[in-house]
Amino acid sequence: MEDIKIILKEKAIEVNEKLRDIMNIKEKVISDTLLEAMNYTLFSGGKRIRPILTILTAELIGANVEEAKKAGIAIELIHTYSLIHDDLPAMDNDDFRRGKLSNHKIFGDGIAILTGDALLTYAFEILSELKLEPQKVLKIITLVSCDSGFNGMVGGQVLDLEGEGKNISFNELKKIHGAKTGALFRTSILLGVYCGNYTESEFLALSNYAKYLGLCFQIVDDILDLTGDAKKLGKKVGRDSELNKATYPAFMGLENARLEAQKVADKAKSYLQIFGDKAQTLKNLLDFIIARQN
Repeated sequence: MEDIKIILKEKAIEVNEKLRDIMNIKEKVISDTLLEAMNYTLFSGGKRIRPILTILTAELIGANVEEAKKAGIAIELIHTYSLIHDDLPAMDNDDFRRGKLSNHKIFGDGIAILTGDALLTYAFEILSELKLEPQKVLKIITLVSCDSGFNGMVGGQVLDLEGEGKNISFNELKKIHGAKTGALFRTSILLGVYCGNYTESEFLALSNYAKYLGLCFQIVDDILDLTGDAKKLGKKVGRDSELNKATYPAFMGLENARLEAQKVADKAKSYLQIFGDKAQTLKNLLDFIIARQN
């Protein structure tokens, strides 16, 4: 476990350095307030799991790691925009994120909405400037558009809102989480694939790994909302229950949810067998997710 923690810490430093370079856009942004609001949430202490996944995948298959890093950072911008919007009063109405006041509590609802919009659109500017073959850039932009849009993350968020206070089926719950959370994890991993050359078997293995990793992350998220420490999480716990959201613990009980998370993690690992020992870091990452406290 200590090895994966060291790797994640080193990669997060690497991502943050590149993120600061990419956000060195004071000359380009017409509003100082907007840039301040973008940086406020971007640099509020995220784990950078998504861009790290992109980098680790690129390293695994021998892809262009530098361009994969840029692509992963674009996903981090999209993830950050989604958090800002999630916290708004019209959605989850959370006052804190990562131990700090939510974006809208500092800058107001209007600026928070526009900050999310700015991060989303800047992500696509970054992707459009990747130094890869035009076909690969197009494939990457298409992937990110689909998985972050109406058939991916945004669509899942709508289903999540519509499901509040309703008795939905277990299949519907999996559909919500597969889109709301799983889609960007899938994208993060496939970006690393698309930044290089790959076989069909490698693509299928990593795509399936991504699917189960995203599900594992969401189950643990559900568990932490029920059992976590607010100080470690950096936000209020018990919000899922307050909003009457469908979660894995609500469906199957806390202990069964923990067993399900481990089962899903083992399933994800099984798809990496074709890579042998080279995929050990991606396997260890699942152990980290299972054990995480925030």
